[in-house]
Amino acid sequence: MSAQKDRWVSSLVFLSFCASSIPRTGSTGLQQELSPQHYFSGLEAGRASLAFFSPSVSPGAQPFLEQIESSAEALQDYGISVVKVNCPKEDVSRYCGKENALRKAFLFRGQRLIREFPTDALFDVNSIVANVLFALLFNEVKYVETVADFENTENVLKGKSNMVFAYVPATGTAEHRAVMEAAFVYGTSHQFVLTTEAALLKATSQDDPDVSSAWLLFCHCQRATDPAQPCRRTALGQPLTLLNIHRHLKLMGAPLVTEVAEDPEKVSTVHLQLGLPLVFILSQKETLEADRRTAEFVAWQLLGKAGVALLSRDLVDLNVLHRSNVALKTPDEGMPIQYLVLEDTDEVLTLVEDKNKVKQIQEDEQEEEEEDEDEKENNNQDIQDDQVVEAVSRDKKRELPLEQILVLTEENFHSSLPGAAQTVVLFYASWEAVSLAVLRSFSEVAAHLRGTPGVLLSRVNCWDWPGLCSQENVTQFPTIKVYKEGQHPVTYDGMWGTEELSSFILLSRVPCPLKLATMDEAEGYLRGEFPSELSSHPHPSLLGVFSTATSKAREAFEEAGNILSGHVRMGMYFEDDALALSRKYSVSPPALLLGRSGGRSVEGIALSKHSVQDMVQMIRYELLDIFPEITVPNLPQYLQLGKPFLILFTAGDISQMQSKEMLKLAEGRAQQEFVVCWLNLKKTPVGHGILRTHFSITPSLPVLLWVNLHAGGQVFQFPSEQSITEISILSWLEKLQAGLEIPSSTLSGEDWKPPLPAYDFLQMMEPPVPELSPHTSPLPGDTLEQQPPKNPRGDSATGGDTATGGDSAMPGEPSQESRAEGVGSPGRDLRGTAPRLAARDKQGRRHSEL
Repeated sequence: MSAQKDRWVSSLVFLSFCASSIPRTGSTGLQQELSPQHYFSGLEAGRASLAFFSPSVSPGAQPFLEQIESSAEALQDYGISVVKVNCPKEDVSRYCGKENALRKAFLFRGQRLIREFPTDALFDVNSIVANVLFALLFNEVKYVETVADFENTENVLKGKSNMVFAYVPATGTAEHRAVMEAAFVYGTSHQFVLTTEAALLKATSQDDPDVSSAWLLFCHCQRATDPAQPCRRTALGQPLTLLNIHRHLKLMGAPLVTEVAEDPEKVSTVHLQLGLPLVFILSQKETLEADRRTAEFVAWQLLGKAGVALLSRDLVDLNVLHRSNVALKTPDEGMPIQYLVLEDTDEVLTLVEDKNKVKQIQEDEQEEEEEDEDEKENNNQDIQDDQVVEAVSRDKKRELPLEQILVLTEENFHSSLPGAAQTVVLFYASWEAVSLAVLRSFSEVAAHLRGTPGVLLSRVNCWDWPGLCSQENVTQFPTIKVYKEGQHPVTYDGMWGTEELSSFILLSRVPCPLKLATMDEAEGYLRGEFPSELSSHPHPSLLGVFSTATSKAREAFEEAGNILSGHVRMGMYFEDDALALSRKYSVSPPALLLGRSGGRSVEGIALSKHSVQDMVQMIRYELLDIFPEITVPNLPQYLQLGKPFLILFTAGDISQMQSKEMLKLAEGRAQQEFVVCWLNLKKTPVGHGILRTHFSITPSLPVLLWVNLHAGGQVFQFPSEQSITEISILSWLEKLQAGLEIPSSTLSGEDWKPPLPAYDFLQMMEPPVPELSPHTSPLPGDTLEQQPPKNPRGDSATGGDTATGGDSAMPGEPSQESRAEGVGSPGRDLRGTAPRLAARDKQGRRHSEL
């Protein structure tokens, strides 16, 4: 069916519904009754009728009779009969005996009088239909005069029903009639509210409306589930006619965003049927959630003007440019769908409102393609020498979903902290690249922890509130602190990835160390029986066991727990039977019990040093895995040990046999001499780059390498023809140490330099301009110390120049997940919907909004 036919059908269905929803009895037109007695005896219960009582000959009533006769057929559509009742000369009853009664019309429902109308108020068909329906719909259509009445009505409807608010300059007009006729049909679906007060219209409208014209607003109160949330309002942009109101209500009742999984040519929605265009937001699996929020934002802006659909490229094979992110389908029959590349949602709005915009955008795209070809020849200066800055710059138009993160200022900071059991605050600078990268991870953490009881995520922009950040002893950006009532804030010093931040926040909810009251609780803790807050985190179980005579060691352990809170899972047991528990694992208090693999392996470790710093280093060292899988987040922890690496590169999960042999090796003397580990290239793709650095041709996998970063950088490859067993590896290592093996490669000792020379900013400045450093630095007084975890069992563990602290504040790679609702208006950017967008820069606005 064509779009034009669809529009005709929609209108005819509505008109047919108006006509068929009312039962018709008797003939249409003005009815005559000989006397009031005949009239009242024939009234049916529940049926409405409009009666005019008049003497047999009344010349003054003739104009009114003409109008009321004309309205009879229209009122009959709503089940209302119109009757002229003749009054005999001798009749002195209520309706015929008084002169005033002869100048009125009376509305009855059954035998009950509903309303009296002066005949001068029923001056034409519109006034008659409007006033009669208004009287009958007294309970369905609420009349309001003040802003307070309007807001009270909205508040009652929030979360329950929507509201149709109409303003008419005067009652009895054609617009008043249209509203009443629509209320008669839709009154059971929406609450209709009417006013003639111009001041109320101005108070409820964002713009300055023309009070001489009628207005209609659809108030989306059903979506406002929070009492403090205002009802969105969508104005009718056409004249106030019955057909336009019907059309508007149909559009308001349609889905805000239609998700489709078929060829756009086959899609038909109510918008196309009513003569409006349909905008498709083209998405993909990686950006679906962000694009869904963008589509919702666009749909709210275009509500009543166009429809919005979300189309995933993964579900439909589109033969269009991969970078196209928007498609436009018009209701005009035979018009092809236009696929476009748009930069932001403002262009989508312009696209709908300006039909000539499509051609202009297509011309711009062609010019940009030509410019891109030219830029490819000389684009080296666009490369950033800092990977974090480059990533932030590349994704600068991706807005972040920050609606779950509370914005804190000097005014609300201290009052907001007691509102949750645990408040996590990100202190950042909106102009600084690492801050923006961490802000992205923080937004992902907020989405992951949404609904977690007692956890509040918030942020402070130190560029706007330097005094507050100084008060909280924030000396570098970014900084994350966890606040709990009655405790000193804990500063996060781990990796900036989403998984690490989430784990830290959830672990911080539980006391560290967790005090256990009975031996059963202590042994259950070692077996992996934890509180629900800890159950989802695969950390080893560390239990400190103390007797009454070891109070100094216990106090140091508690202080170490405060330092390591959020990073490790620590328990403490110091009851009378602590000695029996520790002896069960061949140690005496004070001691550590380390449970791995759900308690299947428990190791007893004597606590010989009782200073807080020594204990922290010892705990960090003991918690390192015996045979770890190397990943980007945990690599610095093992580099800091300063030991050679015996590392197995695999193309997937390690085989059971290889794992068993490597673990036997790690549990032997190798644990003191080198790090036995493995790297899954499928999970950590950066491993491909490592192998390419070591070999000109990537060897077949699995491949076992000996790498000593701290002594010459030599790389040795285990013979591929030999099986990976403990015996064969130890034999190979003996040859290697004896100098009988030739290294496969040697890592370069050159310094790592930027790929391009830095810009000479001083040459670009005018002489009078003061010199400004382009680099950011910590605030005065900020010192950074990194101490690698020493082997508390006597081995030294000093790291080389390339080692980086696993517990230091290291920026993580920015997430590749596309943008979603941002700090300003949600969904203003279409950055996430296509791999490449136009190059117009709006960076200033984005950063100022942060």
